[in-house]
Amino acid sequence: MCGIIGYTGPGHALPILMEGLAKLEYRGYDSAGVAVVDGDLTVVKRAGKLEMLRVALDLGGQLGGSTGLGHTRWATHGEPTDGNAHPHVDPSGDIAIIHNGIIENHAELKAALVAEGSRFSSETDTEVVVHLIAAERRNGAPDLATAVRETLGRIKGAFAIAVVDRREPGTIVAARRETPLILGRCDGATLLSSDVAGLIAHTRDMEALLDGQVATLTPGGLEVTDLDGRPAQGHRFTVDWDIASAEKHGFEHFMLKEIHEQPLAVRETLMGRVDATGRVILDELRCDDEELRFVDKVYIVACGTSYHAGMVAKYAIEHWAGIGVEVEIASEFRYRDPILTPHTLVVAISQSGETIDTLAATSHARAQSARVITVTNVVGSSLARDADGVVYTRAGPEVAVASTKAFTTQIIALDVLALYLAQCRRKLFPDECRDHLARMEALPDLMRTVFAQEHALADLAPLFARASYVMFFGRHVGLPIALEGALKLKEISYLHAEGFPAGEMKHGPIALIGNGGPVVALATHGHVREKVLSNIQEVKARGAVVLAVATESDTDIKELADHVVYVPEVHELLYPVLTVVPLQLLAYHVAVALGRDVDQPRNLAKTVTVE
Repeated sequence: MCGIIGYTGPGHALPILMEGLAKLEYRGYDSAGVAVVDGDLTVVKRAGKLEMLRVALDLGGQLGGSTGLGHTRWATHGEPTDGNAHPHVDPSGDIAIIHNGIIENHAELKAALVAEGSRFSSETDTEVVVHLIAAERRNGAPDLATAVRETLGRIKGAFAIAVVDRREPGTIVAARRETPLILGRCDGATLLSSDVAGLIAHTRDMEALLDGQVATLTPGGLEVTDLDGRPAQGHRFTVDWDIASAEKHGFEHFMLKEIHEQPLAVRETLMGRVDATGRVILDELRCDDEELRFVDKVYIVACGTSYHAGMVAKYAIEHWAGIGVEVEIASEFRYRDPILTPHTLVVAISQSGETIDTLAATSHARAQSARVITVTNVVGSSLARDADGVVYTRAGPEVAVASTKAFTTQIIALDVLALYLAQCRRKLFPDECRDHLARMEALPDLMRTVFAQEHALADLAPLFARASYVMFFGRHVGLPIALEGALKLKEISYLHAEGFPAGEMKHGPIALIGNGGPVVALATHGHVREKVLSNIQEVKARGAVVLAVATESDTDIKELADHVVYVPEVHELLYPVLTVVPLQLLAYHVAVALGRDVDQPRNLAKTVTVE
């Protein structure tokens, strides 16, 4: 998730670009850059926070052009370096591009371009696109807009791009597929941005490009077409939010925004997971399939929410790949002398890739000659650099301390890893792996249906806010979600909440149940559903008020539970991606009802870098 800003008009572009980038830095903080057209095309870009770009611009003198592009990067392909920062320029130095999204077929396109003599200066998927646009211009495309439209027919994936060509001063060409791009006009200028936050200081009347549309921006106007060049129109709307709300897309808190971003984050995490032959692929792998084929033990090491994602992964890896899995709290792993060999695989999960306990666990694993694969959200992080393989979650920046979209994308990335291991070990046929991936690709749309029940969950918030204790329970894949639901509630509401295996209720926890005390039960369809229903009856008999998370077709559960929230029916191993959503929403609304600081709860930090 990167930040995009563009300006063409009567004034100097650079101050407007830098102001917009400051508003968009929450979308990407690995690097930043600008391209300004003033007769020549000048590009300045730096790795690091936006301040690094400001320093570089101050040292180099102000750029005076009236057309330009700006970008803050959140890395997906290539580490955060000056060379990988946007904008990217074609070899002639005529054309510059900025991009948000993922070009799924960039590897095959790059191979063809290299065979034709092209030379690349970055590791990014974006640079492929500017090479293609330049080739279209050389091959006779009459203008930049035509070259862009021709290029878009060759690329796969989700993207928002903006392009300038020094031979067409005053013109920006932009396009989108699935990834947002917003346009606006004011005072004889035309602007674009990856979201409303970049434009709201200049205009409240905006136009969102629709899928497959191309826009040509000039100081005096805005032209939108489809990919065939036929006139088109985006979605026009007026914004009545303030700037602070705009950064949150109108949501009251970043956490709520990030909960609602989960369908997009899951979709992007699944992009490009199958190659041209139909095989499952990882982002980066520095060991061969034969080494993974003979793995005889998997340890998953993680902390907090990532630990719960690892618990979900245990079921998938054991079921699909047929390998025994142990899930370990990272801070405890190296202190108990785990048995590690060259045939052991350690899977380290960390949203930031910098969690100190997880880094220490992987260091211990490598010292014992075990293989390490990391699941992380940050390209170039310490875990990513040191691992034998990486699966990136591609969730984009997560601002709220309480993790939501990082969790669901970790589950998806781990499921991809489970399929990859099954493929290496020849436990699943290629078509079986593809079938499972197809089921996962349906999850984003199914997640959106759960949001329709948010009002009902908000109505339950006062019941939970009054409670002195809240219990969550589940079985099988429901257990990690019970633990995660309890963690979310305690993190941001400060209520005492605990998650338990449902079968353990009789062994002590049921003593905590009192009249009217709320209990949350994970009771979706699956081979343990009947057992969970019995556990619901046990706590109901002792006066509990039960909220059940159940499968849509389950009408019988209404006879047992006081309240029910439904999720669509999916493969049993995929339920966690859906069932955690209502628990996230419940925790959020309880915290709001209690007046808590939702995005920055007391005593907690986003990244734990000390033991």
